[in-house]
Amino acid sequence: MKFTIITKSLTSALSQAWSSWWSEGLKSKDTLTVSSLALLIILWWFTWISKLYKSRNPKLPPGPRGLPLVGNLPFLHPDLHTYFARLAQTYGPIFKLQLGTKLGVVVTSPSLAQQALKDNDTTFANRDVPAVARVVGYGGFDIVWTPYGPEWRMLRKVCVREMLSNASMDAVYSLRKREVARMVREIYGKVGSPVNLGEQLFLTILNIITSMLWGGGGEDERMTSLGTEFREVVGEITVLLGKPNLSDFFPILARFDLQGIQRGMRVLFLKFDRIFESIIEERLKLMENEKGKESKDFLQILLRLREEEDAKTPFTAKHLKALLMDMVVGGTDTTSNTVEWAIAELMNNREAMRKAQEELEVVVGLDSKLEESHLPKLHYLQAVMKEVLRLHPALPLLVPHCPSSACDIGGYMVPEGARVFINVWAIHRDPSIWDNPLEFNPKRFLNGKWDFNGTDFNYFPFGSGRRRCAGIPMAERMFMYELATLLHSFDWELPLDSEFDLKEKFGIVLKKATPMIAIPTPRLSNPTLYT
Repeated sequence: MKFTIITKSLTSALSQAWSSWWSEGLKSKDTLTVSSLALLIILWWFTWISKLYKSRNPKLPPGPRGLPLVGNLPFLHPDLHTYFARLAQTYGPIFKLQLGTKLGVVVTSPSLAQQALKDNDTTFANRDVPAVARVVGYGGFDIVWTPYGPEWRMLRKVCVREMLSNASMDAVYSLRKREVARMVREIYGKVGSPVNLGEQLFLTILNIITSMLWGGGGEDERMTSLGTEFREVVGEITVLLGKPNLSDFFPILARFDLQGIQRGMRVLFLKFDRIFESIIEERLKLMENEKGKESKDFLQILLRLREEEDAKTPFTAKHLKALLMDMVVGGTDTTSNTVEWAIAELMNNREAMRKAQEELEVVVGLDSKLEESHLPKLHYLQAVMKEVLRLHPALPLLVPHCPSSACDIGGYMVPEGARVFINVWAIHRDPSIWDNPLEFNPKRFLNGKWDFNGTDFNYFPFGSGRRRCAGIPMAERMFMYELATLLHSFDWELPLDSEFDLKEKFGIVLKKATPMIAIPTPRLSNPTLYT
């Protein structure tokens, strides 16, 4: 209303001035001067109106045209990370896509990523929660999807201080060691035969995580049985989480669940919850019988936290089970796929493989078993890990952010509620940042310049800002321990007549398009080291 009144007033004033100047100009025979002055005033007026309009209606990022109602949905490619990278070459480092009734914004440069995740960290600290995540995440009570605020800060504190601190991780080392030793025994029993490394790694990582969470595995048959059932449910949950869901693009249709994805997830969720209830019941009985003893796993820590009544933000049973879900679903595929990528890249680069194994021979030797205490001395292998996460970040678009208010990024307005993708995969392969970006070259990380803190926006595989991955300490330990053990214990070769490829498959996490099948040969000097 005010904008219209101002415009009308200016138009009236300009009209009167024009009439006066034109009349005077005709009397003075100086028409050219008057016309020039009037033209300048008109140009100034239009410039002012344009700026006022833009300030009231800031422009959205550029982007491809879509169709009515569905927008750009029909044109999306299954490999979103590469599709978004190609669009960035046409529309620039920030562009928009209309995804049904949702607006998607894609950021593909370090400077704009910094504006979003550092300069406007609080604004971008929320998530656009998928419909299936609300089902399996206990209504959004988990650390991944909970809105930024006191509840999220409480969950983050529980994860970082209670579960994933160095002291807590050291306390459950024996459980990790047991599961890695079990993996080595199983592979040793298949020496000379093809091994599906992706499958073996997934099962081992899942066993490691569940062992740390509730002491599963080992000789406890009841807990081992629950772990087997849990493994099957996790696999099905991962599949459903990766399916495109109309309910996310047209929230008004979510109640109808046209594809049945939410219904399928609810069935899995009930299995999921029943398993958790059974595990918690088992652990409570054990704690009752072992009063006064120190915690042996993360679940005992969480159960004791649940009993604290003086906390400002209570830690409830839903929080507990949602955190367990995050650790299992969020930690298995990401870590196992990254180790699989590492083996694949090393088998494709024999010089890098040789250097990694030579370092292991010097630090550990071939007549000893590798321990986690050796890991800080394996500098080249740490560089291998960082280079793998540069080329194949576990979450190539990170977890999408959702601004809590409209925000200016790169001169464009990103509206409140938009789904913001940060294409870290494309940034990590940008030739203006990295020399020979498609080459697997661990040496580029030997200078100690880059880490996982998310402060350098040329390299941030675990994200940045408040919502940076809370599980980095656990991911680092498990990746290094498992990869180092596989390289220290065995040599790896491709089966005869098999073709090697490094093609990617986009999903919840970045997978190899084809499983990594390899034949192991023992390297250690004494067969008893395998048993």
